[in-house]
Amino acid sequence: MEIGTIISLALYFIAMLGIGLYAYKKSTSDVSGYMLGGRSLPPSVAALSAGASDMSGWILMGLPGAMFLTGFSSTWIAIGLVIGAWLNYLFVAPRLRVYTEYANDAITIPDYFANRFEDKGNALRIVSALVIIVFFTLYTSSGVVAGGKLFESSFGLSYESGLYITTSVVVLYTLFGGFLAVSLTDFVQGCIMFIALILVPLVTFSLLDNPLSQTLNELNPSMLTWVGSAGAVGIVSAMSWGLGYFGQPHIIVRFMSVRSVKDMPTARRIGMTWMIVAALGAVGTGLFGAAYAHEKGIVVDDAETIFLILSQLLFHPLIAGFLLAAILAAIMSTISSQLLVSSSSLTEDFYKIFVHREATDKELVLVGRISVLVVALAAIYLAYDRDSSILDLVSNAWAGFGAAFGPLVLISLFWSRMNFAGALAGMISGAVTVLVWIYGPFTYNGAPLSATLYEIVPGFIVATIAIFAVSLATKEPSKEITTLFNKVEKSLN
Repeated sequence: MEIGTIISLALYFIAMLGIGLYAYKKSTSDVSGYMLGGRSLPPSVAALSAGASDMSGWILMGLPGAMFLTGFSSTWIAIGLVIGAWLNYLFVAPRLRVYTEYANDAITIPDYFANRFEDKGNALRIVSALVIIVFFTLYTSSGVVAGGKLFESSFGLSYESGLYITTSVVVLYTLFGGFLAVSLTDFVQGCIMFIALILVPLVTFSLLDNPLSQTLNELNPSMLTWVGSAGAVGIVSAMSWGLGYFGQPHIIVRFMSVRSVKDMPTARRIGMTWMIVAALGAVGTGLFGAAYAHEKGIVVDDAETIFLILSQLLFHPLIAGFLLAAILAAIMSTISSQLLVSSSSLTEDFYKIFVHREATDKELVLVGRISVLVVALAAIYLAYDRDSSILDLVSNAWAGFGAAFGPLVLISLFWSRMNFAGALAGMISGAVTVLVWIYGPFTYNGAPLSATLYEIVPGFIVATIAIFAVSLATKEPSKEITTLFNKVEKSLN
C-alpha cells in the first residue's frame, strides 16, 4: 500500500479516537448524557449523524454495485429511501422529540413504548428490547464482516485482522464517549462520505471518452430502462425500503437527542440535502463506473467494489486514502450507532428493570460500557462466518425493524386511541409476517415470496391493520395517557 494512503488512514483513526476522548470528558457522567447526549445535540450534528448511521457501507458499496449491474432500474431504491427519510423527518422527528421527553424522559425506544402505553408488566419493553438486541447484534456483525473484507482486499491484511481493527476503533470511542462520541464521529464521517460521493462520480464522468448513454447501450441496453425485469412489483419493492425509516431505532433515536423541537426544520433541511447529494453520488458512481470500466476494459469481479476500484485508479494515494476512509466511515458510523442502541436496551430495559431498579447513574454508565463490549464480541464471533450474506442480513433486519416498529411508532404519535394491546399486536404481527415471508414454505410462480415482493410491504400492512383492529376492539387508554397525548399536541401547536 502507498505511504500516502497509510498516512490518510492513520490520521482518520487518530481523529476518531480523539473525538471519543473529547466526548468522554464532556458528557458521560450520567445515563442520559451517555445514552442520549443529554438531549443537547445541535441540528447539524443530529442530521449528519442520522444520515451517516443510516447509510453505512451500503451507500458507497451496495447502491453503486446495484447501479453497476442493472442500471437505472436500481434508482428506485434511492428514490424510495429519500422519500421515506423526508417523511420521517416531517412526521416522526418533532413529535418523537417532544413525546419522549414528556413520557417520563424516555431515552430508549422500548422505554418510550412502555411509558406511552402504560406497560406495567413490561411486555412491550421486553419484546421490543429483544428485537433490538438480537437484530442489532446480527446487523452489527454485517458491518464487522464488511470491515474485515475491506482490510483484506485493500490493505493486504488477513480477514480476521480486519475484523479486530474495525471493531476495536469503534468500540474504543463508543465505549468511552457514548452517544456524544458516536454522534460527533458520525458528523465527521458524514462529511467525509459527502465529499467522497461528490468527488468520485464527478472525476469518473469527466474521464469518459463517449456519451454515457452510448457506452451503457453498448454494454447492455437494459441498463437504460427504468423498469427492471420484475416490472411494477419490482418498483414497489425497491421504493418500499423507504417504509423502514419509521422503525429504525438507530436513526429515530437521533431525533430524541436534538436540543429543541424548534431545531427540527433546520435538521431536516441539512439531513435531506446530505442524503439527496449522497444518493445521487452513489447512483453516479455505479453508472459512470460501469461506463468507465467498459471503455477502459477494466474487469470488475465484484460490482460492489467499483467505488474502491475507481478510488485506487483515478486518485493520488493521499486522496485514495481519504476515499478509503470514507468507506470505513460509512461502516463504522453504523456499527457504533447499533452498538450504542443495543447497549442502551441492555442497560435501561433489562439491567435497570430486572436486576437493579435503584442503580445510580454511575453504575448504569458502567453497565452500558460493558454492554457495548459484550455486543461487539458477539458480533465478531458471528463475523467469523465468512459466508455470511451481508446484503441479505441487512435487508432482512431493515424489514424486521420497519414492520415491527414502524407502524407502532408512527401511529402512536398521531392516534390517541391506540392502546397497549394494539401496540403489542402490531409489533408481533409485523415481525412474524416478515419472518414468514422470508423463511416460510410459500412460493409464487416457483420463487420465494421475498424474491417477488420485499417483505417489509406485507409486514407493514399487517402490523397497521392489527394496531387499528385490536386497539378498537379493546379497552380505551387511561385518562392519564390521553392527557399526555393532548399535552404533546398542544406543545407542538
